[in-house]
Amino acid sequence: MISASEYVRQNYQLSDYLAVLVLNRERGEKRQPIRTAEVIAGEELQAWMRYKNAKDSDVYISQNALREHALGRTKADILAVRHVYLDLDRDGEYSLATIRASRLVPESNFIINTSPGKYQVIWKVEGMTPEQAEGLQRAMVREFGGDPATTDCTRVLRRPGFYNKKYEPNHLIEGRLGSAETFRLESFKLSLDQPRSQQVAHQQAAGRSHQPSLGQIPSDHDWGWVQRRLREGQSIRVVIERLMEYRDDKPNPEYYARRTVTRAYARVAVARGDHPEQVVRAISAYPPQRYQSGEQYARETVQEALSRLRLNPRKEAAEGTRHRSHNLGLEITP
Repeated sequence: MISASEYVRQNYQLSDYLAVLVLNRERGEKRQPIRTAEVIAGEELQAWMRYKNAKDSDVYISQNALREHALGRTKADILAVRHVYLDLDRDGEYSLATIRASRLVPESNFIINTSPGKYQVIWKVEGMTPEQAEGLQRAMVREFGGDPATTDCTRVLRRPGFYNKKYEPNHLIEGRLGSAETFRLESFKLSLDQPRSQQVAHQQAAGRSHQPSLGQIPSDHDWGWVQRRLREGQSIRVVIERLMEYRDDKPNPEYYARRTVTRAYARVAVARGDHPEQVVRAISAYPPQRYQSGEQYARETVQEALSRLRLNPRKEAAEGTRHRSHNLGLEITP
């Protein structure tokens, strides 16, 4: 296991100014000294942090370098982006396996086990702006899961070698070493996600409604992400919950997530040969509006999926799916 001091030395330039957050939730106490990485890795400050940790305070460190005279860690205080990261707060083992198998991101530098089944995945980077780093982190959340609230470049994360005090018994935070490289933006093969403020501004400028209409197709990113998760076997409920968390910029995230996921599930399930009645039963519990008839919505959605399958079977075949269309007793209009 990497020590707390060695973790700082390997992650930062010794001259980097960083914030150390020491937080006692029970007493509402917070200390945030800003020191150089060299001082933070030194024995005097390490001893103070160990003492505070033993007295029920959690210990965190900022992920990016701050300006020398910074008083806090706002975005204006960021001097240089040193890391991008994912906070895997649920389905951690599954998400880790997905990341390791993916060709969209390089091998991470560190994997931090913060509590049972929960991880922080960290890549050392250079040459990125805060906007690029945040866009990349949102894209990784969409691709691999994780906490969508942990995508800002001012974030502090837990440190190896200390105890997570939120659990009883306290959980020792351990770090696993990975790649020794420092990566650039082109090392990641994901399309950067726009800041939500820009998304909303563009939608308003174009005069578009945020709520999808009956025939509106969800964004390509959301649609592709949802289909991949469903093909990998994640449940409709779990994918809806994750999409709601990520797209909290929507005026009605639940409506958007339910409609996107159920439509995607119908397409995926029909294309792989599931019987339509089975698909209807699967999605009828998740109508976009809670007052809707779940069965009626499900039948209309499956009918649409069947129509698309009949109109474009070659495209479905190119995606590696097999087809078997059935008639639900409804008229199919090509």
